Amino acid sequence: MDRYGFYTGQIFDAYEYLGAHVTEDGVYFRTFAPAASGVCVRLGEREIPMNRIEDGNFYEAYVAGVREGELYEYRIYDRNHQYRDHCDPYGFGMELRPDHRSVVRSLDSYQFQDAAWVRHRGECLNGPLNIYEIHAGSWKKPSAGQGEWYRYDELARLLAPYLKESGYNFVELLPLSEHPCDESWGYQNTGFYAPTSRYGTAAELMEFVDFMHQNGIGVILDFVPVHFAVDDYGLVKYDGTELYEYPHSDVGISEWGSYNFIHSRGEVRSFLQSAANYWLKEYHFDGLRMDAISRIIYWMGDERRGVNGNAVDFVRVMNGGLKERNPGCILIAEDSTNYPNVTKSADQGGLGFDYKWDLGWMHDTLSYFQSPPWERTEKYHKLTFSMMYYYNEKYLLPLSHDEVVHGKATVLQKMSGQYEEKFPQGRALYLYMMVHPGKKLNFMGSEIGQLREWDEKREQDWELRKYPNHDSFYYFIVELNRLYAKHPALYELDYEPEGFAWLDCHQEELCVYAILRRGREGTLAALFNFSGVAREYQCSFAEGTKMKLLLSSDWQRFGGNTLEKRERWQEAGKKWKLPPFSGEIFELRGETLL
Repeated sequence: MDRYGFYTGQIFDAYEYLGAHVTEDGVYFRTFAPAASGVCVRLGEREIPMNRIEDGNFYEAYVAGVREGELYEYRIYDRNHQYRDHCDPYGFGMELRPDHRSVVRSLDSYQFQDAAWVRHRGECLNGPLNIYEIHAGSWKKPSAGQGEWYRYDELARLLAPYLKESGYNFVELLPLSEHPCDESWGYQNTGFYAPTSRYGTAAELMEFVDFMHQNGIGVILDFVPVHFAVDDYGLVKYDGTELYEYPHSDVGISEWGSYNFIHSRGEVRSFLQSAANYWLKEYHFDGLRMDAISRIIYWMGDERRGVNGNAVDFVRVMNGGLKERNPGCILIAEDSTNYPNVTKSADQGGLGFDYKWDLGWMHDTLSYFQSPPWERTEKYHKLTFSMMYYYNEKYLLPLSHDEVVHGKATVLQKMSGQYEEKFPQGRALYLYMMVHPGKKLNFMGSEIGQLREWDEKREQDWELRKYPNHDSFYYFIVELNRLYAKHPALYELDYEPEGFAWLDCHQEELCVYAILRRGREGTLAALFNFSGVAREYQCSFAEGTKMKLLLSSDWQRFGGNTLEKRERWQEAGKKWKLPPFSGEIFELRGETLL
C-alpha cells in the first residue's frame, strides 16, 4: 500500500493491505495504530504479539494454521501500557451481537456470474429507476423455529420474484455494515467492512447481489460516512487516542449520540473511501445511498456553523474516485440543505452525486395529503412548489423508512380522513408521485397499504393482502410501476425542462391539477382531483389533440368506484368527470413531440 497516499487520503483499496488476509497456510493480520505502545492479535486463548513495521505506525503478524471462520481481536496497549480489546476496523466479518470479535473471511470464496450486468449497468439518468427500500431483517421473517432472520442467499430467492412481480427494478438495503444495536437499523456501525452476521457471511451476501443481477434487479446499499457507534471495542480511541474521531466533544458527538468521523485526517478519508469502494467492487453493489450528507456539508449539520470545508473536499474526492473505479455506479445523497451542486460532477467542482433525495417534495406532499380536503385550497401550492427549484439538482423522490416510524404514521395512515377514505387518497398520491419528475423510492410495506408503523423486530403485515382494500391497493401499485417502466415520457427527460409542464396549476378552489410529461417519442397527461367531491373539469389542449385513458386510480378493481373503461382515442378538449381523491393518466396524440 502507498503509505503517502494513505496518510493524505488518496487510497481506495486500503482493505487489500489492512485487516486479515487468508493465505494457503495461514493469515496475515495488519492494523494501523500509530499511538499504540504495542499490539497483540488474540485468537481464542492465544495472544500473539504483532511486529511494528514500516514507519512504525502499522503492526503485522503472520499466524500459520489459521483458517476462514476463526475469531480474532486486537489487544491494543496505549502509551500508558493500558490495553483495550478491539475488533478489526478492516475486518471482513464479525460475530453476532452482543459478541463482537472479528471473523476471518476470504473475499475469494464466491465467484460472481454477473459480468454482463456489471458491464452494461448505468446511472439510469434517462431510464426508469424505481427503488424498493427494505430492511433485510424485517421484510419477511422465517417460520417459528427456523431462526430469527433469513440468510442473505435465502432472502434473495424470496425477494427477487416479489420485486419482479411488483414492478421494481432496484432494491435498496438499509446499512448492512455490522452494528451492535438492532434499533439503529445499521446506521451506527462498528464493522465498516463486515456484512452483518445477522443474515450470514460475506459469500452469502455476494450471492444475494449476484442473484438479484441475474434476475434483472439492481442493488443499492445504504452507506454511513459521517459517524460510528460508541462501543469501546470499535473505533473509539482505537490506539488509545482519538484516531478516527474528533478530539473535541463540541463537534465530536453527533445528534444521535455517536462519534463523528474527523474527515480532515487523511487516514480516516482512506478508511472511509476504501470502505465505499469495497462494497461496490467486492460485492458488486450497483450504488450507494449515503446517509446524513448535510452533516458532512455543514458542521454538525447546522448551516449557521458554516461549511466544513475538509469534509466537503473529502466527499468530492471520494465520489470522483468511486466513479472512476466503478463505471456506472449510482451515488445518492440524503441531504436536506440548499448547498449547491450536490449532483454536479466532482471534476466540475460539484459533490459528485448522481441523485439527491428531494426531502422538500416529500415533506410538502405528505403535509398536503395529511390536511383535510377543505384546507387544501389554502395549501394548494405545496404541490407546485417543488418545480420551482427542481432543476437545481437531479432529484429522487423518496417515501422512505424515515417517514413510517417514531409516531409519524405510515404513508397510508397519513392520508386524511377515516379508514375508507385513506385508500383512494393513497392511490392518488402514488400516481402523482409517478407523474412528478424524478426517480422513485418506496419503502417496504407501503405497497400493501401498511397501517402499522415499521418495527425492525417484526415482518411486514403480509396478512393484509387477505383484505380487498389492501390487495387491490397492492395491484394498483403494481400496475402503476409497470406503467412507469413502459412509458419513457415518465422518466426519459426527468432532468430536462422539456420533459415537464403544468397544464393547469391554478385551480385552488377545485383542488385540481393537470400535468404534461414528454419523452422523445411520446407524451402523457395526468389530471388530479384531490378534493373530497367529484369535479367537472376541462383542460386546454392544442386543437386536434386526442387522448386515451391508460389508468385511473378510481377503477373498481383498485377499490374505487369507477367501472374500468380503457377508452379509445377521443378529443382532448372535452369535460372530464373527475372522481373525488383521484388521478387519471392519458396518452396524447397530436401534441408536438421532441
